Amino acid sequence: MANLFQSDLLYLYNSVYNSVLNVKYTTAFQHRLEDLFAESDYVLRYEKGNFKAGFCVLKDTKVAIINKYYPLEGKINCLLDILREIPIRTERLSVKNRQLYESVISKQ
Repeated sequence: MANLFQSDLLYLYNSVYNSVLNVKYTTAFQHRLEDLFAESDYVLRYEKGNFKAGFCVLKDTKVAIINKYYPLEGKINCLLDILREIPIRTERLSVKNRQLYESVISKQ
């Protein structure tokens, strides 16, 4: 029963993101979001853990940790949430990543 409820919540969460931002839940889109982190000051890691939100951001050390056991949809949603939460200097981003970042943060 708990898994059914959790999957229903994930479906609703995905539906909201899909309607607001053209999110494609593919590994290619996940890699594009990870590229944003690669060009920023933050380090992205996938670790096991019991994070209530599915991720943890250590702002002092600029590390973002996502639960590695999350499904693809959950990881992408966590990446989107983190990108909206942390400050990223856009002058360090490539043109393509800057456009993606601006579209992500504008759809809060």
